Amino acid sequence: MASQPITRPNAATYSLDDIVGYVLEGRVRIPDFQRSFRWQWEDVRRLLDSIVRGYPIGSLLLWSRPAGAEELHLGALTIQAPAMEEALWVVDGQQRLTSLANALDRQGSTDTRFATAYDLARKDFIKGVEERPHTIPLPIIFDLQALLRWFAEHEESTEYFDDATHIAKVIRQYAIPAYIVKQQDETILRDIFDRMNNYGKRLTRAEVFSALHASERREGPSRPIPDIVEYIDTRFGFGEIDEDTVLHAVLARRAPNVTRDIRREFSGERGTGESADEAYRGGKEALSRAVAFLQEDAGVPHFGFLSYRYLLVILTRFFAHHPDPAYRNRELLRRWFWRATLMGPESFSGWTQAMRTLATKVTPDAEGQSVQRLLTAVDPDQPIPLKSPVPGKFRSTTASSRIFLCALWHLQPRSVLSGEPYDRALLSQALAGRKTAGDVVYPILPRDPYRARAANRSILLGDDTPESARDLFAGRPGSTPDLFDATTNMPEATWNQVLQSHGLDTTLSAHLVNGRHEEFLGGRETLLTGIIRDFLATMTQSDFEDTPPLDSLDLDDEDDEIRDDASA
Repeated sequence: MASQPITRPNAATYSLDDIVGYVLEGRVRIPDFQRSFRWQWEDVRRLLDSIVRGYPIGSLLLWSRPAGAEELHLGALTIQAPAMEEALWVVDGQQRLTSLANALDRQGSTDTRFATAYDLARKDFIKGVEERPHTIPLPIIFDLQALLRWFAEHEESTEYFDDATHIAKVIRQYAIPAYIVKQQDETILRDIFDRMNNYGKRLTRAEVFSALHASERREGPSRPIPDIVEYIDTRFGFGEIDEDTVLHAVLARRAPNVTRDIRREFSGERGTGESADEAYRGGKEALSRAVAFLQEDAGVPHFGFLSYRYLLVILTRFFAHHPDPAYRNRELLRRWFWRATLMGPESFSGWTQAMRTLATKVTPDAEGQSVQRLLTAVDPDQPIPLKSPVPGKFRSTTASSRIFLCALWHLQPRSVLSGEPYDRALLSQALAGRKTAGDVVYPILPRDPYRARAANRSILLGDDTPESARDLFAGRPGSTPDLFDATTNMPEATWNQVLQSHGLDTTLSAHLVNGRHEEFLGGRETLLTGIIRDFLATMTQSDFEDTPPLDSLDLDDEDDEIRDDASA
């Protein structure tokens, strides 16, 4: 970078009134390498509190260059920005400017992240803008005419008039230092952005990668990794994969070492000649195939059921290089996935080393060999270390609880009201916006000390409420017409299927009816232990030979070779 010096930045100072005005008129723009808005209301409150106390809030770094006409979306604000020759693009200060513009504007302050009022009696900022004694919404304080009208309508607060006008003046006139850079080379600005990542809330590795290697499209903000997250969730109902896992998947497709330096990923040193856009597209396609494999072959319906994220990265690398594997290899890949799940990353000294080691086993143009190397890496000749198949305590974030959930889902749980099996779409709908599956796994016995035990949990979706399920599990549809109206016509055989689909039977139901809770939990733990063992045996098939597909074997015997030589 020393050979490409930038023009010395111009120092400037903006009043808060001026800079917020620039934001609202569309002069302030956000470059596509910027991260999305991440602050919460408490961050906004602390910023405003610093301003009224006269504390410094840091300087801005702005990039002066032309900008086209566009519709800007900044926090909760929608701004119709005209074309201009010298717009101010924010290199550093986005979170602060977004917070201030939204909190001080009527439109932006309708969003709960920014809705703030000033309590004149307490001399403090409070959340929300609902009517309260001596409390003024911040957009009114920021508008002098509106502030005067407010006091005319709130005579009970007249004693605070001087304080309010003082606060209004301090906010509007607060001076924010800024450095303005005029530089046409965008890569230099990206480098500045990267170096300034040491300040404030650190970006995730995925955000840094997106900033350094933005998509080439120019019709809107560049959000390639979040776009992949959204696509996978929408297309497969798999939930929102975290962005760092998506980044690892994109990187694994290109090379096995996913913890490599990402700053020069497309500098030409990798030798692939692939652009960032091509890498994102290829990563999305491979990740899509990996997710489809998890759902259709491996019995993992949702991201909240996945025990180890790094295994999804390895599957992405495999499907990137072998997009349509033979049926036998898919079967073997399922065995590998579940054996690796049961072994856990500890066998590789942690998930980072596990991801590196396993990624190297997958090579292009060697589908069968890649599968065999993966299988060998999880040591099929050694007994798979099984911990307690039914974890004592259910915690939706632990690997053992997620294995437990996959086994429950494999039972194809049915609605307690209709008897119909749940489907993945219903599961996806129930888990929309959630990071774990905890919100669909309900306790059958709601009170402590039973509530947290895994043997007390059942998956419930749709119209099945925990209350209705508890009552139905402890009775028989039709036995109490007022309660069981919805299921009075359910045949007994169907009801038995419902019980079995939730890992229950009539004996356990009788324990619930008679209030024998310890007997119920002990019996269900025994039943679930068998169910989970059967599930894992089906998925791992550890007692079977892991022979590759027949068409990959050399079946010519010695006589065939002799005959071939003779005929030659």
